[in-house]
Amino acid sequence: MFSRIKSIGIFGMESYMIEVEADISTGLPAFDIVGLPDAAVKESRDRVRSAIKNCGFKFPLGRITVNLAPADRKKGGSIYDLPVLLAVLKAYNQLKAEFDDSVIVGEVALDGKIRPANGILAITITAKQNGIKNIFVPKDNAMEAAVIQGINVYGVDNVLELISHLKGEKSIEKVESDITDQTDFSSIPDFSDVKGQIAAKKALEVAAAGGHNVLLIGPPGSGKSMLAKRLPSILPQMTFEESIETTKIHSIAGTLDKNNPLITARPFRSPHHTISAAAIAGGGTIPKPGEISLAHNGVLFLDELPEFRRDVMEAMRQPIEDGKVTVSRVSGTLTYPSSIMLVGAMNPCPCGFFGHPTKQCICSQNTVRKYLNRISGPMLDRMDLHVEVPPVDYTALSSNAKEETSAEIRERVNKARLIQQKRYKDTGITCNARLTPKLAKIYCKMTDDAEKYLQMSFDKLGLSARAYDRILKVARTVADLENSEIIEKTHIFTAISFRSLDRKYWGV
Repeated sequence: MFSRIKSIGIFGMESYMIEVEADISTGLPAFDIVGLPDAAVKESRDRVRSAIKNCGFKFPLGRITVNLAPADRKKGGSIYDLPVLLAVLKAYNQLKAEFDDSVIVGEVALDGKIRPANGILAITITAKQNGIKNIFVPKDNAMEAAVIQGINVYGVDNVLELISHLKGEKSIEKVESDITDQTDFSSIPDFSDVKGQIAAKKALEVAAAGGHNVLLIGPPGSGKSMLAKRLPSILPQMTFEESIETTKIHSIAGTLDKNNPLITARPFRSPHHTISAAAIAGGGTIPKPGEISLAHNGVLFLDELPEFRRDVMEAMRQPIEDGKVTVSRVSGTLTYPSSIMLVGAMNPCPCGFFGHPTKQCICSQNTVRKYLNRISGPMLDRMDLHVEVPPVDYTALSSNAKEETSAEIRERVNKARLIQQKRYKDTGITCNARLTPKLAKIYCKMTDDAEKYLQMSFDKLGLSARAYDRILKVARTVADLENSEIIEKTHIFTAISFRSLDRKYWGV
């Protein structure tokens, strides 16, 4: 007696079709699962056996062989429990139903209840791409799967409910998703709370509009963290494609909210400085997404940047440049997207008062140099904007003058990002920060005065090729905020002014 059930396996961001084959033959009782299963898959034998008995069915007494095809790919996780259970019942003629156009995934509890699983969004996308009409997923994952249009999604609470549906006795209702923008800006700190710091606010507006990396430098209490934590309130709206890609990563990591499964607000991740390189880049036996991938299409904020371990900062260099991170382990090599805005905040020295206008720094010159050199030159070069956050004086703090709100800034940012989306349509580029050198030559047209000024600055300041490239991209964003298609001299001047602190503090 033989049966076959369709399911889907997942490995990192990649998911692929699986056929769960069951054969029951005469012989000594045995239950074997083959097809390169890991420990979690092998343990499904005990879960399936108990669930079958506790749901009122007879467990076959013969020799049961379950094959997960293709047999040359490693299978991991507990999502094969449900298809294995159905394949055994069907092979034993206790389930007579045809569902070749359906995919089934889910972990089974000992009493037959279906538990939620990770990566359901990626699984649903693969099912649709392979022409599958129906997908049966755990009830808690149903809203997540229903985000994908064009496939019938059924949320299953327990084994008996699913079998009743497959037999045509009692149907499970299809799950429909009402996709809406769930961003609640009222819960995000507002820029109107920040007194003064006009230059820093302008820099963060430029960064948000173009997706640029930012380094905030200033003494303790000047408002670096306060500014960074308000950055999500001015970030541009996500496109549907960005939402799906971001949600897919968080689905694999198991961090989705089952009631609001589609991520529509750009992620803001702020790990502690004791984080390891594996946690920032991704790791595990089967590598899970790290912080740099969980921040994809959003912000990764590193407060007290020099306190992060050197290997952690260096692990981010390539992903920041490439927009993806590749993690290799014994189980395989996985690539996760990591298109992020990196925002770093730091003091200029251990005591925090190096360069302070009124307080004296107690650190020696050697101590200051050693502290600043914790940020390597290549890492510093990858920061598009270097922003000084000076101490705010009493007059500004006590002023009752109304500060610009995040909503007003966000409106300008959205307009600038919309210009970029139209400009880079069908190129795969989402914002100015992701421009390739080839496309920069096409879309970063300058006036003659702007080009002369950039050339003079390049020679005088001794800029690197990467610095030239990033100044050009920042100038493109400044021009977009002013609705100018041509980059002018003032735009180049603004971009260079946001990249001069390395010469003040690092002396390069």
